[in-house]
Amino acid sequence: MPISLKSSLLLLAALPLNALATEQWVVATDLWGNKNYQTLNLDVQGKQIKGTLDGDPLEGTSTGMQMQFAVKDSQGQVLHFDGRVDGARLQGQSDQPDTNNRQARATHAFSAWRVPTRSAAVPRLHLFTPTDYTNTFSADRAPALVIWPGDSVQTKTLDSGGVDEKGITRALFGNPQVGPFFVVGAEAGDTLAITLTSLKLNRDYADSLDGVVGRLKTPRVAAEAAALGKPVRWELDRGKGLARPQGATGALKNFEVPVKPMLGGLAVAPGFGYPPFSTGDTGDFGGNMDFNGVVEGNTVFLPVQQPGALLYLGDGHALQGDGETTQWALETSLDVVVKVELLKRQPINTPRVESPTQIMTLGQGGSSDDALRTATSGMLQWLRQRYALNLSEATQVLGVAVQYQVANLAGRSVGVAAKLDKALLEGLLPTTATTPANGARGDH
Repeated sequence: MPISLKSSLLLLAALPLNALATEQWVVATDLWGNKNYQTLNLDVQGKQIKGTLDGDPLEGTSTGMQMQFAVKDSQGQVLHFDGRVDGARLQGQSDQPDTNNRQARATHAFSAWRVPTRSAAVPRLHLFTPTDYTNTFSADRAPALVIWPGDSVQTKTLDSGGVDEKGITRALFGNPQVGPFFVVGAEAGDTLAITLTSLKLNRDYADSLDGVVGRLKTPRVAAEAAALGKPVRWELDRGKGLARPQGATGALKNFEVPVKPMLGGLAVAPGFGYPPFSTGDTGDFGGNMDFNGVVEGNTVFLPVQQPGALLYLGDGHALQGDGETTQWALETSLDVVVKVELLKRQPINTPRVESPTQIMTLGQGGSSDDALRTATSGMLQWLRQRYALNLSEATQVLGVAVQYQVANLAGRSVGVAAKLDKALLEGLLPTTATTPANGARGDH
């Protein structure tokens, strides 16, 4: 059975504040209308409180249901919190240095929720049935499910139009996402590793378009293709693993291609200071990457930017050529199983993908030049982190081995993947592996 945030809070609501010696909370401080989310770790011993807020030390007291503590940040400034506990909720006022004048003070409302403790030490499979969906990647959306590093989630996605496996519209078009999933222990500076354990078709059709995206049109092609952009339905033969245009005649009458299900959308919540992003957008947090390397058996790495990471997924494709050149891939719904691991204190700058044979970094930008630069920078970082190469050595490896692939042309940004064959890297000595929070291999 899945553990939802609501049921987890209900289980904790009856407990007094000092019933759990070690607690973790997620604090949301309202800074002039902007929510700043932080991880609060408390060690409660009687009336005395010690712990950390985003790594900064704190001390305080708890009396009855009142909690007061002071935090000293990395610049030596002191922040005061005074709140009242109501079950698994905490709310109150925080007195902090003014953001424009460190000699002045400002008062802000804050609220917090207590992260549930794990009931079993072994990884679990959570069966999650979505009841609603979102069209933004946001830190402000309440977690749909609380999971722990090493856990797996089995769920279903809609297609990009919001249609489920039964052909029923469940959400607004524009790549509606499932989630977010709160990963206990994930903090800014960590990396989330999402292994796509299973991606399966769950209906017998997909929708696409004819035409060519604007970035690929010469003036002549643009003139000739003016009437294109029409819907095309594809039949999905799940038994044979094939797709074919429905009712095709002429040259395409016998045309069929093997399917390769993938997720177009995979993201964590963007960091503080960023607004919610549309599920049609991309960034260093992932997003609507539409990269056909995000397939079953591969692992996607995303940089954590908020407490709990807040993982989103959606936008199932039965198949997509490089770049998604017709604006839509073969858009369909999927049955999905993902395994989520946490790499503590292993920051990355851009999304990564690892297959059994390759390592890949994703660059997104307003132009192909920007995307190429980001993908290249990400690959250089990976080589330097994983194999302890210096910059000169890493550039030499790229110079003889790197491959570039157009990942996405259909969105508001361009996507490019830099790729290296792992067989060519076997002669390099990887750095000593560190241990992720779930105890799995951590040399990614």
